[in-house]
Amino acid sequence: MAASCEHLVAADGRDPVPSSPDGCEECLAEGRDDWTHLRICTECGHVGCCDSSPMRHATVHYHHTSHPVVRSFEPGESWQWCFMDEQIG
Repeated sequence: MAASCEHLVAADGRDPVPSSPDGCEECLAEGRDDWTHLRICTECGHVGCCDSSPMRHATVHYHHTSHPVVRSFEPGESWQWCFMDEQIG
């Protein structure tokens, strides 16, 4: 298995306050609740829906902010994903 990228290493242990603990921030603002899974930005705590969801707000957030790492915001999951290096950790 390849070594983790520098972004995953830097994000390890971060526990940001979720921007929207009840669901995807943008979907809720739009009156939507059709997300599949949620991701939290390890940099700022933005909660967005995953790429399997219709609006893909976690990826949109990355493209707008360049915050490289999200963590699963699903109960019982703790994996992270680096958008820049396309690595899971």
